[in-house]
Amino acid sequence: MRHKIGGCAVSRNGADEASAAVVRRREVACDESGSDGENLTGGNTEVFAHASVALPVDVAAECVREIRHRIRSPAEEYKANHLLREKHRAVLEWLLDEAGPIHGRAHVELTEKAYFVVERTVELLLGDTAEAGPLYRWGPGTFGEPGWREFLRAANRLLRVRPDGDPLTVVDQFFRTIDTLTRAGPGTEAARILRRLSAARAGADAYRERVRAAPVLFPVLNPLFPAIRRTAAHWSAGGVPVTLVHDQQNALTPGRIAAIVQGARRDGIALDGMRLVDSRADARVQIADFLAGVARRIASDQLAQVGDPFLIRALRPYIGEGVSAGPVPESGGPAARGNSGD
Repeated sequence: MRHKIGGCAVSRNGADEASAAVVRRREVACDESGSDGENLTGGNTEVFAHASVALPVDVAAECVREIRHRIRSPAEEYKANHLLREKHRAVLEWLLDEAGPIHGRAHVELTEKAYFVVERTVELLLGDTAEAGPLYRWGPGTFGEPGWREFLRAANRLLRVRPDGDPLTVVDQFFRTIDTLTRAGPGTEAARILRRLSAARAGADAYRERVRAAPVLFPVLNPLFPAIRRTAAHWSAGGVPVTLVHDQQNALTPGRIAAIVQGARRDGIALDGMRLVDSRADARVQIADFLAGVARRIASDQLAQVGDPFLIRALRPYIGEGVSAGPVPESGGPAARGNSGD
């Protein structure tokens, strides 16, 4: 079935009309918003968003033209900020609407950066992520916002491949921080978890030694790589091979792309391949860029408790149940969080 909204004809059955009978393979375009590399506690954004769309090239191009027609900005390159302006609210609602051009054909991975730091730190020192959620939930209230922010900064420095500071002292700084916080919150669940972390210093020392001794292919604090893996898993569900077409990104070197593809295939994800393109030359990537920027803003506003209930509900269908380490917009209430999944 085809549905036409504002000049954008899209298939409503989840598959391209040309391959409605049998989908043998799928090409999906991707882009991100909010990337600060490994600097997750000192950057400009609280959320990292990775969006992907499975639209035919001609349909995506038609949608970009429709967006430009509706917004009528003289800008050569449109970004999510154009859609997020109040005067263009109707265009944003049209784009996300269940009768709109990308519904059922797009997906978003959200990563709440502060939680990601906590999760990766807990996993490194304790071997699993079970205590990450409780620590994140109770930490700010137990230690106060300044103390909690200092914990996040110390953990970020500990895990960064090239830490902000002397690599030889980041371990000492981290454990001094958690010892100070533990004494500040005696008898609390958050302090109990920090005591467990404090007893696992050998794991931190071993990690820093590994980082010093050999190049790191995938920095543990860069949310881009697990987001790409989860994106491939989402679109290849059911065994349909998928090729990812990603906006150019310095972190996606040929060696890393090859390792992502090989690792995905090894784990049963039908990732055919991945290639980089200039977003200005691929309308599908431009749509992914719009969605990533919009999703990041909606999720960030929700975390700041200034979220727009309508937009939160509108975004929710694009976020799969497997979304991890990030806010999952609901109609109300706090952001949900989960496992890193890579």
